[in-house]
Amino acid sequence: MLDFIKQPWPWYIAGPIIGLTVPILLILGNKPFGISSSLRHICAACFPTNLSYFKYNWKKEIWNLFFVTGILLGAVLASSFLKDPDPITIADKTKTVLQENHITDFNHAAPADIFSWGSLLTLRGFMFMVLGGFLVGFGTRYAGGCTSGHSIMGLSNLQWPSLVATVCFMTGGILVTWFVLPFILKL
Repeated sequence: MLDFIKQPWPWYIAGPIIGLTVPILLILGNKPFGISSSLRHICAACFPTNLSYFKYNWKKEIWNLFFVTGILLGAVLASSFLKDPDPITIADKTKTVLQENHITDFNHAAPADIFSWGSLLTLRGFMFMVLGGFLVGFGTRYAGGCTSGHSIMGLSNLQWPSLVATVCFMTGGILVTWFVLPFILKL
């Protein structure tokens, strides 16, 4: 059984499991699926303030905090006990491009050559972690939700704004990958 859990699951198993989350949440109480809203709930719970954005009944959304806590605990357990001993599989062409740009750590999902405390003090690390993090946070707030909320929940409910947001997420990701990332990697 443990071997089954440790191996990557094919899309035709993992996809429907993720997809079934939406109707289950809707049946259990008309709950929307999304992760970015949990930060708002945490701030409203921990830092009561007079800002209208944080003045709402966050206790009604506490299920979302349990959901996100479960995701974090699951990630910790999986990374601690279900590690795949094989190195991460990367296409040879991608590996060559990364090596040409002095990225040689292929044993982690987030290469330490870019994502580490030491690289934070470099221009490249700053752009990836600080500027990139800010842009993701800004985009999430501006779009009214994150990729999971729009692309999984919103599309399954046939919401036009979620279609627009998902198309923009994908277009932005493709453009950044092809035109911005090569420039940043050379820094």
